[in-house]
Amino acid sequence: MTDTAAEAQPRVGPASRVALHELSMRRDRDEWIVGRMATRTFVALPSAGARAVRLLGEGLSVARTQERLRADTGEEFDIADFVADLAVLGFVARIDDRPLPDPTPPRASLPWLRPRHVRFALHPVLPVAVAVLTAAAVVILLLRPGLLPGYRALLWSPHGSVVLLSGAAAGWTLLLAHELAHLVTARAAGVPGRMRLGTRLQFLVMQTDISGIELAPRRHRLTAYLSGIALNLSVASALVLVLAVTDPASTVHRLSAAALLLALMPLPFQLMVFTRTDVYFVLQDLTGCRDLYGDGLAYARYRYRRALRPRTHAGEDDPSARLPRHERRAVRVYSVVLVVGTAACLAFMAAVTLPLDIALLVRAVRGLAPGNTPAGYADSAAVLVTLGGVNVLWLVTKWRDHRSRRRAKEVARPGT
Repeated sequence: MTDTAAEAQPRVGPASRVALHELSMRRDRDEWIVGRMATRTFVALPSAGARAVRLLGEGLSVARTQERLRADTGEEFDIADFVADLAVLGFVARIDDRPLPDPTPPRASLPWLRPRHVRFALHPVLPVAVAVLTAAAVVILLLRPGLLPGYRALLWSPHGSVVLLSGAAAGWTLLLAHELAHLVTARAAGVPGRMRLGTRLQFLVMQTDISGIELAPRRHRLTAYLSGIALNLSVASALVLVLAVTDPASTVHRLSAAALLLALMPLPFQLMVFTRTDVYFVLQDLTGCRDLYGDGLAYARYRYRRALRPRTHAGEDDPSARLPRHERRAVRVYSVVLVVGTAACLAFMAAVTLPLDIALLVRAVRGLAPGNTPAGYADSAAVLVTLGGVNVLWLVTKWRDHRSRRRAKEVARPGT
């Protein structure tokens, strides 16, 4: 918190009363998740903290809230400091008669979309329908395994530029639909959600912030996390049905085969939980971890420092020791997956992806030299625009995310 923000916050005394913004609460094991949906800010509190929030919300003064908690628990709580912490989170609208600055809430994608418009996304029949459609496709492929296309199905045109451009268009369309599935499902649960570009290691990805889903029931949370995968499976299953009823020599069949591969290709990526994929959030929810990635990364760094300089870091505390037992086990196992998976991913990029991209770009540049045919010029230009554009977009997105994280740290650092 900056000095200016600290000066703007009124003093909290024993007689002070606070007005809270609209907050939501959900019990999670021995803690309570308390958050403000408008700003998508959430915190895990012990039962006493959740009780204090309720008492303050009922209009009790700081002193009276402290008395009630002492009577209920037999422990002393500094409610004045607690109110100050709530104010930093943006949970407090007013202290006594003085309003507090309210941070601008993040802009939601498709703000006109209301929960009533997409309530069907949480209907229990929908997962059953997806399961039936997927099962039907699997049965067809078991009976007719020849329908499953190989990688050559992507080369449906003799022109590389056409294959590249059409593949990019279809791939990004499916990616957008995947993220829309997350957004729609979360919106059905009353969560705003925001779609944006992001990076995961060397990958340029679309990501949807549905952090407010933390306050929803578990069935709704898991449905929101898995909705993108369900959409890809549904599209792929429908395309299998198309392949089963069309002539293998027809254009519809060839295009459907290519689209089927594009729909299936993102699914193995979802197993890369070290990049915080959809499956990662499912694991985080099922293990009851608050921040599986952050805690796993902290533990991996701790083990690395201990292994690199055991004497220097001998007295360093294990960051996982402060976690509950069930979280501690999950975090330590995940840290191994995080390190191994990240190393393998970066090694693959260095050995395969980067050399391949460079080779394609060099070939495209050479194709612009004098003496090439018009079709050759067009093909080289398309490769440069498509492949070069994706890499430039990755760099810009990576830099934007880096600047956002740096600004967030500067705002949170005291005395700045």
